[in-house]
Amino acid sequence: MMKILKVQTLRGPNYWSIRHQKLIVMQLDLGELTEKRSDEIPDFYQGLIEVFSSLNSDRWDGFLKQLQEGLFLEKIVTQVALELQSLTEMPVEFSYIHSISTPGVYQVIFEYLDEKAGRYAARAAVRLCQSLIDRGYYPNSEFEQDLRDLRELRLEGTLGPSTEAIVKEAEARGIPWMQLSTRAMTQLGYGANQKRIQATQSDRTSILGIELACDKEATKEILQKHGIPVPRGLKIRYFDELEAAIEQVGGFPVVIKPLDGNHGRGATININSCQEAEAAFDTAIAMSKLKEVIVERYHGGRDHRVLVVNGKVVAVAERVPAHVVGDGRSTLEELIETANRDSRRGKGHNNVMTRIELDRSSFELLRKQRCTLETILREGEICYLKATANLSTGGMAIERTEEIHPDNIWLAERAARIIGLDIAGIDIVTPDISRPLSEVNGVVIEVNAAPGFRMHVCPSQGKSRNVAAPVLDMLFPPGTKPRIPIVAITGTNGKTTTTRLIAHILKQTQRTVGYTTTDGIYVDDYLVEAGDNTGPQSARLILQDPTVEVAVLETARGGILRSGLGFDVCDVGIVLNVTGDHLGIDGIDTIEDMAALKSVVAETVLPHGYAVLNADDPLVAAMSKRTKAQVAYFSMNPHNQLVQSHIRQGGLAAVYENGYLSILKADKTLRIKQAIDVPLTLGGLAPFMIANALAASLAAFTQGVALEDIRQALTTFRASVSQTPGRMNLFNLGSYHALVDYAHNPASYQALGSFVCNWSGECIGVVGAPGDRRDEDFIALGRLSARIFDRLVVKEDDDTRGRRRGEVANLICQGIEREKPDCYYESILNETTAIDIALDEATQGSLVVILPEKVGRTLDLIEARHPQSES
Repeated sequence: MMKILKVQTLRGPNYWSIRHQKLIVMQLDLGELTEKRSDEIPDFYQGLIEVFSSLNSDRWDGFLKQLQEGLFLEKIVTQVALELQSLTEMPVEFSYIHSISTPGVYQVIFEYLDEKAGRYAARAAVRLCQSLIDRGYYPNSEFEQDLRDLRELRLEGTLGPSTEAIVKEAEARGIPWMQLSTRAMTQLGYGANQKRIQATQSDRTSILGIELACDKEATKEILQKHGIPVPRGLKIRYFDELEAAIEQVGGFPVVIKPLDGNHGRGATININSCQEAEAAFDTAIAMSKLKEVIVERYHGGRDHRVLVVNGKVVAVAERVPAHVVGDGRSTLEELIETANRDSRRGKGHNNVMTRIELDRSSFELLRKQRCTLETILREGEICYLKATANLSTGGMAIERTEEIHPDNIWLAERAARIIGLDIAGIDIVTPDISRPLSEVNGVVIEVNAAPGFRMHVCPSQGKSRNVAAPVLDMLFPPGTKPRIPIVAITGTNGKTTTTRLIAHILKQTQRTVGYTTTDGIYVDDYLVEAGDNTGPQSARLILQDPTVEVAVLETARGGILRSGLGFDVCDVGIVLNVTGDHLGIDGIDTIEDMAALKSVVAETVLPHGYAVLNADDPLVAAMSKRTKAQVAYFSMNPHNQLVQSHIRQGGLAAVYENGYLSILKADKTLRIKQAIDVPLTLGGLAPFMIANALAASLAAFTQGVALEDIRQALTTFRASVSQTPGRMNLFNLGSYHALVDYAHNPASYQALGSFVCNWSGECIGVVGAPGDRRDEDFIALGRLSARIFDRLVVKEDDDTRGRRRGEVANLICQGIEREKPDCYYESILNETTAIDIALDEATQGSLVVILPEKVGRTLDLIEARHPQSES
């Protein structure tokens, strides 16, 4: 039986695809069905054909041919997940199958449009295929329920038509966007350059303008004072004021509507009797939160919506109330059913038109027209089902932009400015929009904040208008940038230190820097959230912050695998190194797999940006072939052949030469600083820190940071508790020193050893490692520890990550014994006890190197022994 082990949702550039960013990754265990082909399963082929009998496409036909010849189940499940989505108006195509080191377990990867629907499709595909295997069929009722559920999930996740139009225009312009969890807002752009919208309200929309537009009577009053024709009207609160109000506006016909209404809710038009007026008052007062209604003179004519964006008319639509046209045969009820079967109609605002639903006012309108649901209309005869022309009640829209008279354009643009709205819907009633209102007794009946775009983008008749374009033009005028610079850092070791150093360098440019690290999210010097924050969610938090002017994002392996990157593109992508850490997890089984994963950062860099790559690491250097960006190399070897060739071709690099950190550009060598004068390098004794400083300096240089600012930053940045907690923190404890570092894999142990070997006294190591590594990794750490240290204390993390207590320590001890049988070591599993014993036993002039699970706890232990002891 197939078993789903894990389902992940990717939302950005990822290991499987840079272009296809919305992917479902399902880890599927086929069990005894491994290597089982479809042609070996009785009735499977016929059963699948019957389930998907409605499908007819070249893709499906090709798949069926392969299925008949014999396909493995992992491929079938993937295809079924795609087709389930396509059948429910979510066309998707991309898929991929990856087998991992565990026999019978596969990564099933496929595209989605709505993530909840995608996850549902994954489960439904497995359920459907398992049923075909077990029973030879999948019940039609269950299949239909799957399709209903998927359609419902699609509708729940779909953006409103106005927001969708703006988002699509933003995508066409390369403007990033994200939905915010608060009040259905959408963010366009990143950081300090972002703009926010809520449907068609923008962060430029005046609250005074919104409040004025919501007060229909005040709107008419101010428009009238400015010479814009409006219906006579007044507001009332009580029923006994109704009769006098009708007389004051000139008698019947009248309109009665809520003072604070919208979308035509609670409005009744063309009222011609006291009885109708009483019913209309009850409807309007019930809909009004303010418990006030407007009574105004009714003006006959056609209902038009004029859309004004940034002071300019951009579209005009005539709105026609919901109606049906007779055919001489069908009853009114049958005509309504036929109209609702139109594929353009649906529930809510997500279709071109909305389904026609009858209510009390509809039956009252039918009564006026002397009709019932059983009435058979003559051919061509029109019966109106709604009094108001709103699309949300089943109305239709006819495109009239090219017909509006220039005088009416002028009036509409003035009205929007008078009310104070950047995006406004001006409702005009006139017999002929192509003639001035003054000639035909036309009037402006309302000015609406947050007008819907659906009638303009998808009119029932006429061509579509790109009304989102002027909105984006307003929010991002020519010359403005929607993005902020993004620097992304990945690699096996050195990410946090390099991230913090780059942030420190960029602060010299007087910009607000937001950055994410393994120990927290920061904006400038302020900690926003503590903890390991190197995934996409943390990156998005920085990119959503309107104070951040440049983002520096540590980007770890786990986040890329779980969710993809938290950004679509970056300006600088740094890959420090690739080593065999975390192998055997989530399908990353080889160091080449790990390199491909890390290269996602380099591949996401914009063409005019820079991929900053380690020329001393062949796996990293090879990433230059996978990126479309410019490449800049850093190297500890000034004679590195790749670097020299790159420079001869006009490239950019940073090298460690003659004791200096230097930039190589064309035929120039720009010396930044001597390593011994860079505190981070511990007097030039820590080569891996020199490499980190080279990468950071080079990244800053590509972004136009002046050399003097880079020098200043390097001089003022130290491997200290305050600036790099847990990264080469050296403490003077009087007769001996202690060093705290987060080294936890073979490569970081080796890098640490390059510093320790320069220490003149005895070196004592307190070593351990996270439990989610392979057995051979722990043994390798034991061997390295025996080479680096004179004495060892082996401890374990509190969180063994699924290992038995003592298992990790035993494996490390095996490595020690294999490398140096006479090495003195002791195994003390409790980390605090192990640290205390190592410090207690430290000899004169010795160095105690502590590689802790919890840095903060270790720093507290050292502080308690010797306050203010940091070197």
